[in-house]
Formats: sequence, structure tokens, C-alpha cells
Amino acid sequence: MEQAAAAGHSGRADGDSAPSRRNRRKHRGKRGLQGRPLAPAKPSLQRESQVEQTTRSVEPRETPNGAGAIRRGRPDGDARPGRDGDRQAGEHAWPEELYAALDLGTNNCRLLIAQPTRPGQFRVVDAFSRIVRLGEGLAASGRLSDDAMDRAIEALRICASKLRNREIRRMRLIATEACRQAINGEEFLRRVVAETGLALEIIDRETEARLAVSGCSSLVGRETRSVVLFDIGGGSSEIAVIRIGDNRFSRLANHITHWTSLPVGVVTLSERHGGRDVTPELFEGMVREVEGMLGRFDCPEIEIAQTGDFHLIGTSGTVTTLAGVHLDLPRYDRRKVDGIWLSDGEVSAMQAKLLSWDFESRAANPCIGPDRADLVLAGCAILEAIRRRWPSPRMRVADRGLREGLLTDMMADDGVWRRNRNRRGQRAR
Repeated sequence: MEQAAAAGHSGRADGDSAPSRRNRRKHRGKRGLQGRPLAPAKPSLQRESQVEQTTRSVEPRETPNGAGAIRRGRPDGDARPGRDGDRQAGEHAWPEELYAALDLGTNNCRLLIAQPTRPGQFRVVDAFSRIVRLGEGLAASGRLSDDAMDRAIEALRICASKLRNREIRRMRLIATEACRQAINGEEFLRRVVAETGLALEIIDRETEARLAVSGCSSLVGRETRSVVLFDIGGGSSEIAVIRIGDNRFSRLANHITHWTSLPVGVVTLSERHGGRDVTPELFEGMVREVEGMLGRFDCPEIEIAQTGDFHLIGTSGTVTTLAGVHLDLPRYDRRKVDGIWLSDGEVSAMQAKLLSWDFESRAANPCIGPDRADLVLAGCAILEAIRRRWPSPRMRVADRGLREGLLTDMMADDGVWRRNRNRRGQRAR
């Protein structure tokens, strides 16, 4: 979650009333972690998107982890059914305006290419996800290893090929914690440009937090007043405290009042404590370490007036894995996982089940697999620390994240939904 992803319009012609301007000024005065103000994000004319996705082309070799991941052997792992087949009579297809978002994290390399459809929605036309473990060994050495960089370069070459084969209107390619931390992070990105032609930007932690909120905003109901949204990554974990109140901005990220980025993720925590053979004592030690980090996060308690006012939202491979195991899926299915609610008791039961399994049992589970079997319990430890800090009777699972946030912000910035709506109205006349 790094820099603030800004998007929007200017002037008052689109309903920018005096009360809304006062609300924005009031919001911008709020303080983030350690007294630092949140970077202002321009308000958008568009409402936060509900992602409408269909994948036409995927890489069947790819492995799971996180929002929108392509699963090995899953032909439709990164998508929900689109609406092209049930378009109403007289409704026209949108123009072929393609946007691309790439997220190179500590553990994964992910790409989405999407086309805006109905206002606030888009359809995924191509996707890619591969576990590259770019941050492997980073905590000990402070550097990206040659093997890790080679794995990432190989995945990025595939992404570059996909981008070259399509006419992309606008793209944003980001790198997160591994490249932020590594002494040779900038050197690695220069190598990426030389070998793939892709120019990635290293985003800061606040932007990463805002993008995660933007990507998951449609999962926050109108009745909700407060949310803690967390993204458990490979090298860091971003947490955003969101207080909505009575007036909801068009950008949910504008309601972030406090945020933090913990310098720990599933890769770093499992490397430090061991992720293969995890005993209950070792698990509790991981939880206590993360609790210590959260104890330094200066954030007021969340007041809950009535049931339904508050809940957690988790976006990461950890929570999607828990949901898949909870549903006892024979193979991971994003359509069954994204947006599902888990009760506090169900989350505890799933964590206990995973903790009771040995490495081989975790690797054999179709929703975990061998690539994540040594990471999933470290993710559960981070999740447990978050649950202890913010007890909630329920948690919503998001199989979406930074890429969806990037796409939403770019499309809103360009006003494509407004233009498409206007064009449709002109055709109807």
C-alpha cells in the first residue's frame, strides 16, 4: 500500500457542492500514523467500482496467492462471469479501451488487463500471476538475490509480452516492499527496463494502503460505519482504519483516518521463525511479535454503536486460503471466495485446522499447494494479531487488491465511465 492513488475531476460543474468541499477539507485535516497527514486524494465523480471481471486468456501454469491469483490448472481462476452474454436489448458494447495494472510484490508478480464496461465496473480480458519470491532472503542480506531477480525477470517478460500484444490506453506498473527495502532495488528495476522494457515505479506504503482500499471498496456496505482493512503481503502488511460516518465520499479511501505498514509479511515472518514445522508455541511466538508491532500503532479505539457498524476486510492469500479451506473446495474458485463472510468462530476454527496439519497435509490441500504451504501459517499469525487488536464478529474476504485499485483509479481519472455513459445516451437518442 504505498503513495496515494489520486483520481478525480475539478470544478463544480459535476455536483461539487459547498458542503462536499467542506467535508473534503475536514477530511484532509485528519492525521495519519505518527501525526503525519494522509496524502490527499482528489475526489472522483465516479462511485467506487464494483469489479466486473471475465478472464479470456490466462497462464495455466500459475500458482495461487492473493487477490485475483491464477491457480494452477484453473482455467478461470482470476475472474467472475462477465455480462457480455446477457446484455440487455439495445445496450451496446463499450469501446475497446484497455487498461493494465501490474503489481510486483515480495512474493508475487501479478498483471491484469481490463476494459471498462458499465459505470464503475470493468471486465478483465487477460490476467497473469506467478509466485516469484522476490524477497527471499532479503531480511537476512538486505539485498535481492540473483535467483530471486531471475525468477521475477522471467515472470515480467511474460507480462511484457502480454502488454505488447494489446493496444493499452493506460497502464501503471508498481513494485512494493521488496524493492523498497533492498539495497539493490533500484538497480534491479533498471535491469527490468533493460531486459523487459517495463518501467516499474516503487510506491510508498501509504499509496499501497489507499490502493488496497480502492480495490476492495465495493465490499463495504452502505450500512457500515467503520472498517479495518488489511493486506497481508510477502514483506509487509498494510492496515487502514476507515471511518465512514453519515456522509460517504465517492472514494472510500478518502475515509482513511489512520494507517500503518508493518515491516513483516508471510515471507519475512516464516523465514524468521520457520514456516515448515510450526508448533502451537512457535505460532504464538509469531503472533506476539506482530502484536508488539501493532502496539506501537497510535490509533484510537473504534466505537461500535450497534451490530453491523464494524467489520474486518482481509485481502491477501492468507484470507482467501482460509476461505477456500473453510468451503472445502476441491479446487480454488474465486467466484465462491471473493466477498464471502467468515464469522470470528469460523476463522478461529480454520486457523486451528491449519495449525494441526503438517507441511505435507498443507501442501496437498488444493487451496494451499506446495508453493504456499510454508507461508500460510505465518499469514495466519499476522491475521490473529490483527483480530486481537480489533475484535470483530465477522470478517469479509476479498480476492482483489492493488491491481483492482490501480485499474479503478486510472479509469476514474480518465472519466471513461462518464464518456461511455454519454455516448450510450447519444446513441439512444
